[in-house]
Amino acid sequence: MNENIQPQQQHNQPETRSRKFWRVVLGSMVGFVLANIIVGILGLLMFLGMIASIEKMGNSSSSTSVKDNSVLVMDLSASIEERATDIPFNFGPYKYENLGLDNILDAIEYAASDPKIKGIYLKSKTVGGSPATNKAIRDALTEFKKSSGKFIYAYSDVYTQNGYYMASVADKVLLNPSGDLTLRGYAFQVMFYKNLLDKLDIDVQIFRHGQFKSAVEPYFLDKMSDANREQMSTLANSLWTVFLQDVSKSRKIPAEKLNNIADSLLCSSPKEALNLKLVDKLAYADEMEQMIKTKLNLGNDEKPNYVSLGNYVKSIDKKDNNGAKVAVFYAFGEIKDGKNDSDIYSETFIKEFRKVYKNKDVKAIVLRVNSPGGSALASENIWHEIENAKKEGKKIVVSMGDYAASGGYYISCNADYIIAEPNTITGSIGVFGMVPSAQKFLKNKVGITLDQVESNQHSAPGGGYTPMDELESERMQASVEEIYGTFTKRVADGRHLTVSYVDSIGQGRVWAGSDALKLGLVDELGSLNKAIEKAAELAQLSDYTVSRYPAQKDWFSTLFSLKDDAVDEAVRQKLGLYYDIFNDMQQVLECEGVQARMPMTFIIQ
Repeated sequence: MNENIQPQQQHNQPETRSRKFWRVVLGSMVGFVLANIIVGILGLLMFLGMIASIEKMGNSSSSTSVKDNSVLVMDLSASIEERATDIPFNFGPYKYENLGLDNILDAIEYAASDPKIKGIYLKSKTVGGSPATNKAIRDALTEFKKSSGKFIYAYSDVYTQNGYYMASVADKVLLNPSGDLTLRGYAFQVMFYKNLLDKLDIDVQIFRHGQFKSAVEPYFLDKMSDANREQMSTLANSLWTVFLQDVSKSRKIPAEKLNNIADSLLCSSPKEALNLKLVDKLAYADEMEQMIKTKLNLGNDEKPNYVSLGNYVKSIDKKDNNGAKVAVFYAFGEIKDGKNDSDIYSETFIKEFRKVYKNKDVKAIVLRVNSPGGSALASENIWHEIENAKKEGKKIVVSMGDYAASGGYYISCNADYIIAEPNTITGSIGVFGMVPSAQKFLKNKVGITLDQVESNQHSAPGGGYTPMDELESERMQASVEEIYGTFTKRVADGRHLTVSYVDSIGQGRVWAGSDALKLGLVDELGSLNKAIEKAAELAQLSDYTVSRYPAQKDWFSTLFSLKDDAVDEAVRQKLGLYYDIFNDMQQVLECEGVQARMPMTFIIQ
């Protein structure tokens, strides 16, 4: 009897304190983890739902969001990209202004015929675009006044030179009585790193074709070469001429007088700016608002209905894209080998461009190029794909933005027609290679030495840690010469010129669009809209719609790429003028293979 009940008695023995403790602890941990997983999933679903709702609201175009008797406020101080990114929200630590030339021009064009918009208020202390981008916007504002008869007023406490260039298009230009207006002319500054590299014992071997191919000069010279100084002077004067002509026409001040103001620094106070007729009135911001109220016939207690550029863009109804199309295909950034959604990566470009020219509804393509160039191999592959598009019967028109230089010109040269802004920076028909060697730096500065064995004489190629030997250098220079020959042949064939003539205007020399027209490198000066009209003309289209490619990222992909973009913008703002130097040095040092790249990043002041 006792034996039969013993096991049951053992099973019902009290649980020890230690065992109870671990059971409770482990149970709590499992419960905590499960609870966090459930809460996390629910939170993610709620977050995605919120973002989808925000996206839906952001994408819902309704003109009712703009009130009657409104004024479009344009603040162009943020960096202006070629094409805006669709952002479902914009808040938090990575908030930044997202302006695209495409939607700025759309907004100005749409506002001209929008009865709810009575005028434009320009807040243009400075403008975040390069010269060609700024001119495109300014020309659109000029057309806005001409076609609509509506007013443009400009006000700022301070006008930088490019800010004044934009403001000068206005009917009335107002300046703070204690403010400032800069008018000095254009200057290009280049930073040279030779002495730094010498101190670090870093050797750089240079290979190039073209006496003007100055991308590598900062790494073996301590100042501009005579050839580079010549091309930079010509370029600065050409760009300044565009500035003078536009401001002179709007303000009715002779270009010679504007030049004298800049040379003699005559505009050193607001009163002098007024006396020189650079501005119409010295006033404060509230007085500017009173002028707008008077223009709108508003009472003292009434306020103007201001609509920001970003909000106005959201209100624009998109046109139906059915039927015959002129496709605008954007190619902006560095030209690189491989795949990526940023810059102009050859494999990604070819894949997306092929979709467009294979589309039967697309009858003509405007290739919008804004690029300083990059990989020569990638440029050749893109050139080849554009040739394939022409063989498919598509008419190709290139519209040049701020830059279409070196590789940027390489991918443009075989188009049926090329249109550039007068202050586009183009040409730079030349190639280079640069191979740094850190062997002496490692030994003399860090105390590291290298040794190696090889199965063959050149198994371990020079570059990186060790310098290239004589034979390797000869082969590299031969490669540069061969690629330059191919480049000039592509240009000669595409532009119906002789190779010898292309070589005479090539040699890596950069040109302003106005000079490129005289040289036969472009066919006409004008805007993206003019390029669209030309493409339709070549394709014999009288009724067509305009579609833009590549397709924008969906909001979810955009969401997870915002951080890098915002960090880059934060670095840009923090470094100021030094950002271009930092970016230029980083890009050149990352170059692989022979490059068809613009001389350097210019600091335009």
